Amino acid sequence: MRFYNIFFSPTGGTEKVADIVAKGTKLDAEEIDLIKESDKLMKVKFEKKDLCLVAVPSYGGRIPAVVTDMFCKVKADGTKAILVAVFGNRMIDDTLLELQDVLEASGFVCIAGMEAVAEHSLMHQFGTGRPDQQDEKELLEFAAKIMQNSEAQRIPAFPGNRPYREYGGVPFKPVANGKCTSCGLCAQECPAGAIPLDNPKMTDKDKCISCMHCVAVCPKKARNYSKLVSFIAGLKMKKVCSGRKENKLYL
Repeated sequence: MRFYNIFFSPTGGTEKVADIVAKGTKLDAEEIDLIKESDKLMKVKFEKKDLCLVAVPSYGGRIPAVVTDMFCKVKADGTKAILVAVFGNRMIDDTLLELQDVLEASGFVCIAGMEAVAEHSLMHQFGTGRPDQQDEKELLEFAAKIMQNSEAQRIPAFPGNRPYREYGGVPFKPVANGKCTSCGLCAQECPAGAIPLDNPKMTDKDKCISCMHCVAVCPKKARNYSKLVSFIAGLKMKKVCSGRKENKLYL
């Protein structure tokens, strides 16, 4: 049996969660970073005896469309999958349910799932510092319970609705500032192809999914978004994003 830790983590929060859960399985994991090595996903032959951990962030209660596109090109042979929806202290809405549908359409069997909190990728005042030590303890326990039940044929009932909630994106489109040296790293790693390789100071706002990966990886801190818009959005989201939200396990 091979165990794959597959994650889409533009700003690092989802990867942190995935790594903790993978550690809790006590299996040797082969990592597949869907941003840095998306081609690897298409090259793997997912067999029935294998196990996959698939972790994605929740964007407006949905999975990132680019992740759907990636898995549409994959064909698994009844491979078991553990689903993880990571959210920035609001809620996951239809994320787990949509991820289940996408994976099952590609031949995976979803045996467990969880929702886990990480620091918000846009408004860092929400979920600050998470996953923290308490989260790690809970996620390790979740992983242990999943492994104890890994042979069960029962498919969990994930939260969410069909049709999924509509998501039209958010008004946060990072642009380059005067510190930009046109090194091109952001363009090379943009999962949506929204930054031209020949002119990395530009951003195609129609393609941009506001994942903030370009902001996170820029060595010069030369990409940012409107702080005014962020401030206003933070005020609007304060009520639903405040307080400590809990991680949940679905078996």
